[in-house]
Amino acid sequence: MSVAKALTIAGSDSGGGAGIQADLKTFQERKVFGMSAITAVTAQNTLGVQGVYPLTEEAIAKQIDSVVTDLRPDAIKTGMLFSSDIIRIVADKLHKYELKNVVVDPVMIAKGGQSLLQQEAIVALNDVLLPLSEVVTPNIPEAEIMTGYEITTMEQRREAAKNLHSLGVKNVVIKGGHDQSQEEMIDLVYDGQFFHEIVHKRVDTKHTHGTGCTFAACVAAELAKGATILEAVQLASDFVHAAIKDTLEIGNGHGPTNHWAYQKLT
Repeated sequence: MSVAKALTIAGSDSGGGAGIQADLKTFQERKVFGMSAITAVTAQNTLGVQGVYPLTEEAIAKQIDSVVTDLRPDAIKTGMLFSSDIIRIVADKLHKYELKNVVVDPVMIAKGGQSLLQQEAIVALNDVLLPLSEVVTPNIPEAEIMTGYEITTMEQRREAAKNLHSLGVKNVVIKGGHDQSQEEMIDLVYDGQFFHEIVHKRVDTKHTHGTGCTFAACVAAELAKGATILEAVQLASDFVHAAIKDTLEIGNGHGPTNHWAYQKLT
């Protein structure tokens, strides 16, 4: 029996709701063997981020080398990369090892508003990482930063998706959780030719910490098992919706999602 494997290259969340902790929980729930390369250690909880401590370039590179040369992953998920130097290291390793099914979650801002990506790193993200990627999964504020213009309508979201696709990434998913103008939550998928909309009823809750990490990790897990992009994104959207709806209600701020909620439905 062949076991699907996925590698997350991301930051550590001491509160357990986002980052590699959320990624590994998601991989486990989707029956994929999870591995990690930590880019930074954060001190954070549901109230916010109290500190960010990037690892050295050598430490990040060595982690990726160690995993890939022995336990070659079927999919890669990138999360918090923090700096342009780290992004370039990751891109170099993706290119060197010809890694496929790369899912980029462009982590930029924590739920509490703290910046998790340096300004100059956005250029590196667009220029060197996206062309090596199968799919990028920004939320609306992240898509605004990446494209440089405001997104308030679905038409603007479609234009942003086209803009991001032109940078070389094969598929773009602009998540709709931040669009408060509609009762429905619409995740927009663009493959360079066609648009697809995945719709869920909006859940009124502040407990959404780690949804972006979880979504991208779920996409990576499904791709590792051989799913198509649309199948992977649909499953990830369903998975996150269940995780938000069946809330854990822990912490005094933006609480984490419930990673085992989806299994109750299946």
